Amino acid sequence: MADFLSSSLAYLYPWTKSLHIIAVLTWMAGIFYLPRLFVYHTEKVKVGQETDELFQVMEMKLYRYIMNPSVIAVWIFGLMLVFTPGIVDWGTIWPYTKGIGVIAMTAFHMWLGARRKDFIAGANTRTGRTFRMMNEVPTILMLVIVFSVIFKF
Repeated sequence: MADFLSSSLAYLYPWTKSLHIIAVLTWMAGIFYLPRLFVYHTEKVKVGQETDELFQVMEMKLYRYIMNPSVIAVWIFGLMLVFTPGIVDWGTIWPYTKGIGVIAMTAFHMWLGARRKDFIAGANTRTGRTFRMMNEVPTILMLVIVFSVIFKF
């Protein structure tokens, strides 16, 4: 059974890698855009205004229909790559730095989800400046992840 699974993963490798990259791209698009929506929501909209509801709908749809399915796909295809024979050299540092980066990015994703709930409750206490600064977190994590995979140090 293990041989069948290994050979299946090896056969599917180009598809798995392609789908992983596509999922990463869609996830990152959302992870960069949602904090920017939060900046505008915080700075330009008052609680209870019609535009407050509009921002909440945009944020919900981005998070629920783009970001959540993307992060699930990233993890599924990423784990498939991890278990594909010959892809990961566990004697090097890069799989661990990439893994830490992906876990941190997932935690950031969840932090954004919690902030979205703050807006829904009318209880956001963060400033536009805070969201601007937090928008740099995925950039730093992306650099760690990409450099880890490309340079394989």
